[in-house]
Amino acid sequence: MTLSPIARLASVTQGYGSHRIIENLDLSVYPGVTGLLGPNGAGKTTLFRTLSTITPPWSGHVELFGQPVDGERQARRARRRIGYLPQDFGFYPAFSIADFVRYCAWLREVPAKNADSMTREALGAVGLADRAQDRMKSLSGGMLRRAGIAAAIVGAPSLLLLDEPTVGLDPAQRLDFRELIRSLALAGTAVVLSTHLVEDVGAACDTVLVLNEGRVLHSSTPLQLAELADLAAPGDNPLERGYMTVLGGHRVNGGSSS
Repeated sequence: MTLSPIARLASVTQGYGSHRIIENLDLSVYPGVTGLLGPNGAGKTTLFRTLSTITPPWSGHVELFGQPVDGERQARRARRRIGYLPQDFGFYPAFSIADFVRYCAWLREVPAKNADSMTREALGAVGLADRAQDRMKSLSGGMLRRAGIAAAIVGAPSLLLLDEPTVGLDPAQRLDFRELIRSLALAGTAVVLSTHLVEDVGAACDTVLVLNEGRVLHSSTPLQLAELADLAAPGDNPLERGYMTVLGGHRVNGGSSS
């Protein structure tokens, strides 16, 4: 059975002010876990802001959940099914963790009758059920990141966009996070994970995209990317060397590319 894409970009060009960041990008996102690798400034955050409908594209077409997004009405409808964790997210410092996650459920228009139970479920999924009444302003970096993940997953979104979600997490928490996103993917969610931690991609992702200068240089499985590794490329393991090989242009045509 052929899966339909959860999100699709066709000939999308995007940027800010006069600065063009993404140009003529074609991309499809399917259920499962997609890892997004690329250096700083590659366009990863811009891509997330486009997929989340925060920033309309300069040109091209965005399709989410089988429907074109070509206006604010369509964007608002799509946002109900999107969970997004930016690298830096805002919050009211006096909110408790539960208040913050519940507020994000309200923003996503989760039905009021389900919001409390879904808030508790999201907090439990990230190991914060016993800290639900802690104030956001009191949280450590790792706990704040877990609260952000809970806010992104509350309400069971169909598309989950996570920008550097494991920053500040200790090794045990990162293992728990990988298990969480794998379970979400098994339930049919399309997860897109942007990270500089190549080992997270290798452990949790079905597909990996290498992005640079607003272009997808390579698309494959993590294993296929590792098989492209040039022994002379820097890296501590085959996947890192494969990524650096593609990024350095040694063997960009060794796998499928977009």
